[in-house]
Amino acid sequence: MRAFGRLCIAVITIFLLLTAVLNLFLVETKNSNEGIYRVEAKRLADEIAETGNYDLEKYPHITGVFTGDDLYRSDEHYLIIEADGTLYRVEYTVGNRQHGIAVLNVVLGALFLLITGLLYYIRRHIIVPFGKLNDVPKELARGNLAVPIPEEKSRFFGKFTWGVNLLRESIEDGRKKEITMQRDKKLLLLSLSHDIKTPLSAIKLNAKALAKGLYKDEEKQRTAAESINNRADEIERFVSEITKAASEEFMSFEVTPGEEFLSVIITKIYERYASQLAMSGRSLAIRKYDDCILSCDPDRLAECLQNLIENAIKYGDGRLIEISFDKMDGCELITVSNTGCTLEEKELPQIFESFHRGNNADKVQGNGLGLFICKRLMSLMDGEVYVDIRDGCFFVTLVVKLA
Repeated sequence: MRAFGRLCIAVITIFLLLTAVLNLFLVETKNSNEGIYRVEAKRLADEIAETGNYDLEKYPHITGVFTGDDLYRSDEHYLIIEADGTLYRVEYTVGNRQHGIAVLNVVLGALFLLITGLLYYIRRHIIVPFGKLNDVPKELARGNLAVPIPEEKSRFFGKFTWGVNLLRESIEDGRKKEITMQRDKKLLLLSLSHDIKTPLSAIKLNAKALAKGLYKDEEKQRTAAESINNRADEIERFVSEITKAASEEFMSFEVTPGEEFLSVIITKIYERYASQLAMSGRSLAIRKYDDCILSCDPDRLAECLQNLIENAIKYGDGRLIEISFDKMDGCELITVSNTGCTLEEKELPQIFESFHRGNNADKVQGNGLGLFICKRLMSLMDGEVYVDIRDGCFFVTLVVKLA
């Protein structure tokens, strides 16, 4: 806010200084030009004295030359010259420079008001609303989801404040879901841990009895062994439930069914990555396609494509990233491929698992969730995703239903 204020003061000061300098220059020019008609009159007198004639076209400031009885009667600007003993009335004009300066100042004044109004408009509708939102991202990052977000209906920040509110609500919902999930898991683990104690105690008792030879009868020994086996099965079942609880979905996915043109999604992806790749000397090739309407969540489908391109950037050799298209059985096939694939084919069956990273990811930062997220999102959109390796290139194909 203060920086913009200083900028406004600087702009206005520079404008006023330029106006003053321009006025000073015009006044000096006017003063220097006012006596030029006298120079022309002197040249005219010399020409008459030498030739006895004169040519007015040579003298732009002289409008007429007269001699006779009414030498001193004229409503025009004039002066008297003498040539060859004869007096002449020379009428002249010096131009209306004062009027020109006035007009110029009126124009400059209007321009000054326009600049001042524009700066005020920017301050009121852009700088001030933005200043109110300065602390919002920092507070959200700190976890303060109750930070007030001022309502702003301006054309510049209306959608932005609405989006920040949606972001805050999304973070809050995610936090509530995470807390609920953690609580449920904790209760489940505590319950299963308690349930395990009973069969474990029975196993220990039977094992001690067998070890001490308390069961002399072969039938009792067999019964104890069977009891140990049954209790071990119970423990195995409880362990299976614990493993299942630990491997439950740790991310929630929401998909909003809708329809969108393929060209809209591809244009969004190209605009996001083309310039970024060009700066690093890479290229993003978009193969020719027939535009069509896809049945999907446009934002989620774009997210899938972004994940695939990010993977291509990280794990490819940078020579080429390509998006190609095909149609099959009422579906649009969108394939993202990259050169320089070093992943082994034997790893393809595990590539969609969460946190799985291939042998080519040792020196690349990541968490192994990109393809997992794509798989889940495409499944929720009634689509599919599959991968392939051919001729040293990695191919990921999204199968999207046509509307």
